[in-house]
Amino acid sequence: MNSADKKKLRAQAHSLKPVIMIGQSGLTAAVLAEIELALDSHELIKVRIRAEREDRKLISEKICTETGAELIQSIGQIAVIYRLNPDK
Repeated sequence: MNSADKKKLRAQAHSLKPVIMIGQSGLTAAVLAEIELALDSHELIKVRIRAEREDRKLISEKICTETGAELIQSIGQIAVIYRLNPDK
């Protein structure tokens, strides 16, 4: 994905609210399943990750590798994640 596509997705994500919140339990299998469902229905989602900076980076990388999605932007505790749904 090139920078122009990411810029458009960042603009679209600006008005979105976080649909998934990862708390003190961390990234569990249930949370990953919910992320999969959200990506299937919305394609572009925001995830709030309540953890320290290093842990947030690791969690967002793990989400992307497990789901096949791409990290568009990460600011503070919010990560914007995109995965194209070929059925839409």
